[in-house]
Amino acid sequence: MKKYDVYGIGNALVDLVFEVDDKFFKDHKVEKGLMTLVEEEHQNRLINAIDIHENMMKGGGSAANTIVASSQFGASCYYSCKVSNDDFGQFFLKDLSQNGVDTKLTKQTAPDGITGKCLVMVTPDAERTMNTFLGITSDFSANEIDEEAIKNSNYIYSEGYLVPSPSGREAMIRGMEVAKANGVKVAMSFSDPSMVKFFKNEMVEVVGDGVDLLFCNEEEALLYTGADNLLAAREELKLIAKRFAITLGKNGATIFDGDTFVDIESYKVDAIDTNGAGDMFAGAFLYGITHGHSYAEAGKIASLASSKVVSQFGPRLEWHQAKEILNHLFED
Repeated sequence: MKKYDVYGIGNALVDLVFEVDDKFFKDHKVEKGLMTLVEEEHQNRLINAIDIHENMMKGGGSAANTIVASSQFGASCYYSCKVSNDDFGQFFLKDLSQNGVDTKLTKQTAPDGITGKCLVMVTPDAERTMNTFLGITSDFSANEIDEEAIKNSNYIYSEGYLVPSPSGREAMIRGMEVAKANGVKVAMSFSDPSMVKFFKNEMVEVVGDGVDLLFCNEEEALLYTGADNLLAAREELKLIAKRFAITLGKNGATIFDGDTFVDIESYKVDAIDTNGAGDMFAGAFLYGITHGHSYAEAGKIASLASSKVVSQFGPRLEWHQAKEILNHLFED
């Protein structure tokens, strides 16, 4: 029996979430409603303009959100990432620990540098504006991979956001090689349409001869395959993934379980913040298939979890919410 259900590879970011008004954007020349990569100096100016308290800090990063979600539902998880030994890095490591996720990084072994941060600015109209400084996570490499932990896992999961970085791609590919050589199933997410659109060749390099499980949304599926409709894209994806899940927003998801397609219905909610919905879907789904649920059942768990997370601020649920979802779906 393997120690870990899911081994994750991805960025480590600390989300700094706070409320501002439109005047703040005007005063500090911030483009509203966008996610913008910024330099450290620019981000520090914004940080210094706001009195940030720890309760505004949240662990972030796409694959990190997925791994935390899996852990909250009941999976045993490990995460490889890169943070520094600054206060934000220690916060991130503590957050992983509190969410039951193992990692080889410790307060003592974290290197010098600056931990990546994402400033999430929420205006009264519920719109989110993000300014992100990747910091030390931009140097994530194969050095951060724990090969023994991969060998002792059922699945390895990596995020597409690593693809633009040569060292990040190297880490993804190395992790997948170790997994395949040791009978560990390989899962990955395209993460964002921009990753497929602007780094198609790099994404193809990472996918290599194929993966066991792929997560993507409809736009990413169309961009990667070059198909002009979803039905054609689904057939093309069969050539690179043994199984896959395509999220369709308010229309739910379609899942290929290796033999047949399963349509997953969405749960109607008033969406407040869609950031992290795909991360949550992947995390809940990975929990499901590693804990005896069929692909259809895992899809239901993932769909309900995603609906819960978009109806609140932030890309994560609380422990009790995960338990409530399972109780709602599978209570006797």
